[in-house]
Amino acid sequence: MIALLGLAMVAVFLYLVMSKRLAPMVALIVIPAIFAVIAGFAPDLGDMVTEGITSLAPTAAMLMFAILYFGIMIDAGLFDPVARVVVRLTGNDPLKLIMGTVALVAVVSLDGDGTTTFMITVSALLPIYRKLEVSPVLMTGLACMTNAILNIVPWGGPAARAASVLRLDPQEMFVPMIPALGAGLVTVFVIAYVLGLRERAKLRARSAEPALAGVGAGGGLGGPESGAGDAPGTGGDFDVLAPDRESLRPKLIWFNTALTAALLIALIAGVLPIAVLFMIGTGIALIVNYPSIKEQAARIASHADSVVAVVSMVFAAAVFTGVLSGTGMIEQMAQYLLHGMPDALFPYFSIVIAVLSIPFTFFMSNDAFYFGVVPILAETAAQHGISAMEVARASLLGQPIHMLSPLVPAMYVLIGLAKVDLGDQHRFAIKWALLVSLVVIAAGLALGLISVH
Repeated sequence: MIALLGLAMVAVFLYLVMSKRLAPMVALIVIPAIFAVIAGFAPDLGDMVTEGITSLAPTAAMLMFAILYFGIMIDAGLFDPVARVVVRLTGNDPLKLIMGTVALVAVVSLDGDGTTTFMITVSALLPIYRKLEVSPVLMTGLACMTNAILNIVPWGGPAARAASVLRLDPQEMFVPMIPALGAGLVTVFVIAYVLGLRERAKLRARSAEPALAGVGAGGGLGGPESGAGDAPGTGGDFDVLAPDRESLRPKLIWFNTALTAALLIALIAGVLPIAVLFMIGTGIALIVNYPSIKEQAARIASHADSVVAVVSMVFAAAVFTGVLSGTGMIEQMAQYLLHGMPDALFPYFSIVIAVLSIPFTFFMSNDAFYFGVVPILAETAAQHGISAMEVARASLLGQPIHMLSPLVPAMYVLIGLAKVDLGDQHRFAIKWALLVSLVVIAAGLALGLISVH
């Protein structure tokens, strides 16, 4: 019964969010609370939510100060040269812009940190998307898929968790997966190419319209994939890279570059917790770039909307994760799945794990999946002669969809900065992410990463 309630809770949540009947933050709070009461856990609800909030508090602190830090860097002009280079290379061509989005995310994602990648991507490319009237949903969807593939590097979260929980060598586990991940990345480029051709055709169609036909028209793409906001130079809230903004600090660009590089190096090396690093970095950035208290307060206030939107979403997600874990829904769903599996499927068990990793990594956090479910899968697999290494690789093949999960804080940073609705993001990206995941799994099967026993 608990397993069925867990599945129903996830299904109801996705339906209400994707149909826009509830705001994501409201759904993350209300739906799990209702299902916890239905399941008979009303007396324990407070403890479950508190535990969820406690576990996510460091993440919320990290996101708060990461948004402030990179917002300050954007204000000061650190990413202006990157934006100018991208503008020059795209040349007002939506196809080059969308292909360039995947390339930029792929390169920046090598640092293993999705939040950093998304902030750099949005700050550099969103002005061009607005200028060309290309929906920012394309950018956010492609960015999530690309980052999810590159995040499987040994120093990324999923591979590190899989290797540690099954006591495997991360390098030995990862290197044979490179061709399969390459196939997934090529698939994302192909998707970007197809979408780019479509957007190029739309731009040409708009350019061919008589001038009078555009008077009074909205000029946007319309429909569920359309982004809101003004184009650069129109005085809207989007003009973050305006060349004449008061917050610009061109003389400090080398200091800001060095500070950001040092911060990222310290982050990768694990010198201090990420939240602490961003706190220190934010303090230094404010002192050097904006010495007066008035300027510092203005910079903090200018990013308050983004901070509140993202951090409130993280704490709302704590209700969802707290109920999933505290009621035992996650464990029950996994056990129910294993006990209900026909014996005839066990020769294909590693393939089953790869396929199951798609919904599991979408509905669960990486911690819950790799520390809670994968050990159960590995124990079952061992009873049928399947190695822990094969289980680990299979569990990573469904990752291309993980960054779209409503439990991933970095995704909220991405859609928050781009002002994209979560329902629009899912409606556009899930189908493509499923395709990429299936391609990666098929490549893994062809390469022998997973096999029939």
